[in-house]
Amino acid sequence: MVVDGVTVRAFGGGEATGPSPVDRSRKGTKHTVMVSRTGVPLAIRTAGANESDHRQIIPLVLDFPSVAGKPGRPKQLPDDLYADRGYDSEGTRALLRWMGIEPHIAKRRTPHGSGLGKVRWVVERTIGWIKGLRRMRVRYDRLGVIQDAWTTLAACVICFRILHQDVM
Repeated sequence: MVVDGVTVRAFGGGEATGPSPVDRSRKGTKHTVMVSRTGVPLAIRTAGANESDHRQIIPLVLDFPSVAGKPGRPKQLPDDLYADRGYDSEGTRALLRWMGIEPHIAKRRTPHGSGLGKVRWVVERTIGWIKGLRRMRVRYDRLGVIQDAWTTLAACVICFRILHQDVM
């Protein structure tokens, strides 16, 4: 599984918003997305824009749906998890290993070129598709329930497009 996050502006404020560190402290929301190898969104979590990435990864992994595939019991957790430097934390790595997940997270303050970009591009593409949907580019809703409904609908639209067009 591959994880990344995106920050969107929240004009009206509301639940799960916070000062954005990349938009001069204006109100914003961060969507953290977990996708499969093919770019299918498996879980999306919404938090304030000022929330740290490494604190969002464990609840996102626990939201991992049971995925059937090979005969037998469906997988409860992924085998591997790929993420960028924003998720780098020794505590997170230790907890993921304890859960039986092999973390592939780039270390901070190391030169680029680790090769994770060859795997992580699918989550960047999915985030591009999510931000291509107008209601996901800028947040207008104040209630968290409504925002969660929009994120679920966005994931459904992306899954539908992947299923019927095979490529967006």
